[in-house]
Amino acid sequence: MAVEIITREDLNEFRHLLINDLREILNAKPVQEKQWLKSPDVRKLLNISPGTLQNLRINGTLPYTKIGSIIYYKQEDINKLLNK
Repeated sequence: MAVEIITREDLNEFRHLLINDLREILNAKPVQEKQWLKSPDVRKLLNISPGTLQNLRINGTLPYTKIGSIIYYKQEDINKLLNK
């Protein structure tokens, strides 16, 4: 039976390789945001009431698209609003 001794240097090298591999995996998959959000999601994100969201729609501050009875908002429009 062969015995192999592992040194601290071996463990450090393994740790560095493992960390590098994990960084590559995490950087390879960018987090995708939803392109379109519904009203409840927008209210939760902006921490506002339904009435405030309606006012943002009415005064043109936040563009929207209505399909049937559901109102959708573009994520990029919400980001622009937050950056103002």
